[in-house]
Amino acid sequence: MSSHEQPTPEQEQFTLLMRSLGNRTVLYQQNVAASLGLYNNDFLSIDILREKGPITAGELSKLTGLTTGSVTALIDRLEKNGYVRRQNDPNDRRNVIIVPLYENKDDVINTYQPLHTAMVKLAASYTDEELALVSQFLGKASAVLEEQIDHLGSTARGKSSS
Repeated sequence: MSSHEQPTPEQEQFTLLMRSLGNRTVLYQQNVAASLGLYNNDFLSIDILREKGPITAGELSKLTGLTTGSVTALIDRLEKNGYVRRQNDPNDRRNVIIVPLYENKDDVINTYQPLHTAMVKLAASYTDEELALVSQFLGKASAVLEEQIDHLGSTARGKSSS
């Protein structure tokens, strides 16, 4: 489809369903954060660390859009509650790497288990070929979202500097 063609009704419905899924994902994440006694940005950071693995505080700042001072306070809270630990960067003594520790925390496991079980049950209703297609789509959709996040971030930075 070229940029001048109009989307089909099915494509429009699909994008609306994806937006709806995104909204529900955000609401679910907020409820998980609240159930664990965390701030939304704290939980978002935990999920980023789950996805990316150990990263520096500066990288976490870029990924969350939070200032480095806010990230430092966030890491302090997460470290105090056993979700992360700080580790010196062996390649650069000026940096500290944030290492996630929460995967084996019972409260996190117990919070996610019902969703995990329900999603496995849903996935079982599809063939392996269908799951491969859905997985391919989700990977590409995540890449599109990353591009849009970067675009919005650079647009916001441009507005704040003018």
